[in-house]
Amino acid sequence: MNLNEQVKKYIEDLFKEVGRSQQLFDLKQELTTNMHERIKDYKNQDMTDEEAFKEAKVSMGDLSGLVEDMREVGRQEAKKEVYDSMTNRISTGGIVIGVMVILFGILMTFSMFFMGIEPVAKSGTSIFIVIGVTVLTYSLLARETKKKYAMNQVRAGLYALAVGLMLFGVFVAVTSGLATGELFVAFSAAMIFLVFGIGLLVLLMLTEKMDRKK
Repeated sequence: MNLNEQVKKYIEDLFKEVGRSQQLFDLKQELTTNMHERIKDYKNQDMTDEEAFKEAKVSMGDLSGLVEDMREVGRQEAKKEVYDSMTNRISTGGIVIGVMVILFGILMTFSMFFMGIEPVAKSGTSIFIVIGVTVLTYSLLARETKKKYAMNQVRAGLYALAVGLMLFGVFVAVTSGLATGELFVAFSAAMIFLVFGIGLLVLLMLTEKMDRKK
């Protein structure tokens, strides 16, 4: 076994029970470089490869603290991977359900226009579109992609709420207008939902931090 292999084996053995992480990879690279520099210095003092390697190990000191720190980082990374995987599965389910509910709402609303019922009843099934878009909004924002980290669940929920309030305002305006035939009633009924929805959306956009991956 040559000197490079000895150094690599020594470093790998130190962290063999530590979970993989970017921090661990960087630390291994740093320790390997540091150790090679120390070995080079000792060899300049007329030591053999074996002697220089042993002295370098001694001069590195006790690395148990670093090992324990990296072990904790590995545990946290493992937990995060499980959490992210679960979040993405939930997000995938939400996207599928959201799209299905939207399609159901569109098809039901469209089919109602061929039935001899009151206009207000025809628009009633469009509530499924509101629900579906709200669910879809949350699911898309809470999903991690190759270019963007998943949005915080609370924040994603607030975005979905804002979109849901605005769409519900439109739904209320349409149903109220069809029920009464009065434009004023339609605007009055929708106003509170639209104001709160738009206000919440603007607030979220102004306080947004882009979590894009580098």
